[in-house]
Amino acid sequence: MENIEIQSGSSGKPNYIILIVLLVMSIATAAIFTFYGSSIGVFPLLATFSLIFIYIVVKEPKFAVVSIMLLAYFIMFLIAAINTTFPLGTLMDGMLLVMIFGFFLQQKYNRNYWILKNPISYIIAIWVVYNALQLFNPAAASRLAWLYTIRSVAAVMLSYYIFTYYLDSKKFLRTILFVWLGLSFLAALYAIKQEYFGFFAFEERNHYDPSTIGLLFIDGSWRKNSIFSDPVSFSFNMAASALLCIGLMTGPYKIKYKLLLLALASLFAVVMTYSATRAAYVLIPSGLLILFVLKFNRLALVLSIPILFAFLVLIRVPTSNTTLVRFQSAFKPSEDASFNVRKMNQKKVQPFIQSHPFGGGLGGSGIWGVRFAPYSFLAQFPPDSGYVRVAMELGWVGLFLICSLMFTSLYVGIKNYFTIRDPELKAYCLAMVLIVFALAIANYPQEAIVQYPLSIYFFLVLAIITVTKILDNQIDHDAVVEPEKAKKIDARVV
Repeated sequence: MENIEIQSGSSGKPNYIILIVLLVMSIATAAIFTFYGSSIGVFPLLATFSLIFIYIVVKEPKFAVVSIMLLAYFIMFLIAAINTTFPLGTLMDGMLLVMIFGFFLQQKYNRNYWILKNPISYIIAIWVVYNALQLFNPAAASRLAWLYTIRSVAAVMLSYYIFTYYLDSKKFLRTILFVWLGLSFLAALYAIKQEYFGFFAFEERNHYDPSTIGLLFIDGSWRKNSIFSDPVSFSFNMAASALLCIGLMTGPYKIKYKLLLLALASLFAVVMTYSATRAAYVLIPSGLLILFVLKFNRLALVLSIPILFAFLVLIRVPTSNTTLVRFQSAFKPSEDASFNVRKMNQKKVQPFIQSHPFGGGLGGSGIWGVRFAPYSFLAQFPPDSGYVRVAMELGWVGLFLICSLMFTSLYVGIKNYFTIRDPELKAYCLAMVLIVFALAIANYPQEAIVQYPLSIYFFLVLAIITVTKILDNQIDHDAVVEPEKAKKIDARVV
């Protein structure tokens, strides 16, 4: 794979054109600043930086992949810190669109549609088309709600194809996972800062809102959200990162690296409890369960017995510790008042779902439903569950599609895990299967894959499931192909 690179097909001329354009923009910016002031001059300046960024994204797509991982992690923190009315979330949409443009531009020089030829790609393509067709849903209360929702939903879903195309080597996969763990570590440290040293002033703005206090102030302390939008998003990200470490521990690494991964997994699990999110507490045990099933052997059986015993003691032992009490309540949902309220809401909306196979329109519930159709039926119900929200907005047809996506991803991931022969790629695939399984569970009590960064990282996980098998096949292929011919083929064609 190291011998194969994506050809840019560019010569020296486009570079001169870019330099000339930037020079003209710089002169125009200086002139506008001089004659009209900074309030007007900032626009050509922003346009200049945008052109530079677009050029880099198209020219160096792997840089763009890492950049979008970074931006997805910090975008909500920036929105909270800057406190501006400018919709910073559109930066993510714009960056995704530029990456999609760059992907199609690459097809001019390296035409290949191999990324469409796998089960996950088929389901995502159907899902994107179905969401687009919701524009013509006769039951939709607002077309504007569809417009505001599809703008980000479609771009995020298409990111799967971008990731699948550019993750073309084990070396780049290692880089991606290293960046993921590094970002998770920073988020964990920031959560520790919030737990023991308090919040910054800009983080306390919402603490004076009576509606927020009831959600975030529990048992005498504030729920922590680290750099994310809310405690739920923070807890799910920490659970996914912990499972990533657990999956990687099965790889062909030295003991010191496995101990480091174990320490990181423990750190992520501990800081996850700072969020006081009951739905997240079941994710790591669920991931361990499927891990023992997939790795079932004598060692797994021996390890599972003490772990199971310790887990049973943990959820049964009497305690006055509020964090442990809340952890125990996650495994007793019938005694959870909030869970019972969700069940009642779901029961109320059930007849609507049954009578509307295509739902009440994309964006009909939640903030866009309240904004554009406040008196509609769906706007009256809080979308507390990812699956329930899909059923409300996209009908039971949409619910079938999202469940099919989860099932297909797990099926392909498990099948790839048992057929991949390279131990490192096998560990990567296993880690992704654990994460998908956990998020599939998390999407019932909460909306697990709609907030940054998991809305992006979920499709990155699906891409890694696909890519690990392709790279494993290429390792076998390299054994029989002559070195001088290896540069002339697309290594990712299976």
